[in-house]
Amino acid sequence: MQPLSLEQYLLLGVISLIAVGLLTPFMRLVASRYGVVDSPSENHKTHKSPVPYLGGVGIAIGVVGVTYVAALVSEFSRETFFLASTVLIPAIVMGVVGLIDDLRKLSPWPRFIVQSLFGIAISALLVATNTLGSPFGNNWIDIPMTTLFIVGITNSINFFDNIDGGASGALAIAAIFLFILSLQGGQFLIAALSIVLAGATLGFLLWNKPPARIYMGDAGALFLGILIASLAIRFDPNPIDRIASFSIPLLLLAIPILDTSVAVASRIKRRISPFQGGRDHLSHRLMRMGFNKRQSVLILWIGSILFASFAIAISNASYSIERLVTIFAGVLWLMLFIGFFRTADN
Repeated sequence: MQPLSLEQYLLLGVISLIAVGLLTPFMRLVASRYGVVDSPSENHKTHKSPVPYLGGVGIAIGVVGVTYVAALVSEFSRETFFLASTVLIPAIVMGVVGLIDDLRKLSPWPRFIVQSLFGIAISALLVATNTLGSPFGNNWIDIPMTTLFIVGITNSINFFDNIDGGASGALAIAAIFLFILSLQGGQFLIAALSIVLAGATLGFLLWNKPPARIYMGDAGALFLGILIASLAIRFDPNPIDRIASFSIPLLLLAIPILDTSVAVASRIKRRISPFQGGRDHLSHRLMRMGFNKRQSVLILWIGSILFASFAIAISNASYSIERLVTIFAGVLWLMLFIGFFRTADN
């Protein structure tokens, strides 16, 4: 793909924002009409009245539509069109699985099996086409570790969608920072897809910020989860230090990963299923500390910006500084994990 100008990239993002911003209220009307709503019937729900789902359908339509229209009117090669499709098609399929879950409430296992199968397929494709950002250099390690990352991030985004604006805001932040990194590294396809994703999540955030008027549902969480995971793992970082190189995709999504890690560890400690819903996420813990919903989501966004900034710092630092920044970020993440884990679970 030929590099775009900064104005062209920004235009992509703005078009995506407008498209999803206009599609979302339409999907809200459709969801309300057909009763596709999230009713606060479970103890871990924080909203007090039904909120429509299907926001994720609008996001998916916006991202896919803008990407392929841009491909048709620009100088995308057949190879680039194929690479874009290898990112979008798995996300579309996962979005359909999520939509079925929103409508019929699937058990966790069918979702996990589909995620795993697509994770393996994407990992094998990345290794075979030599488009894996930070390979270990051994296929027997690259494929399972890449699969673990893709499945883990997909589930983390789904888990993190537990407070108004939490997941959509964190994803917008991750996509913006990935856009900056990709632009600096001359990886123009990842940059283009990242700015489209950033625009789409910001367009949805207009309707999803507290108090949310629509939720993305599993359709959106699974679509966005596998999409951001696929883009992040394809990004080829600049750092010479291997540990620093591996840390960059993790830092971009450090807060959703932290949320999932705390919740799963808490449930294992209490001997309940990790897939069981509960009031043990970061947002719930922050609200039990005395923060309201708006303050809690703002804290999570600030955390996302902080860790993504570490990724930028590592990418631009000298060799001697890369490892220090990585260690500092890792220690900070671990301290936050311990601090949140020690707060009350319910």
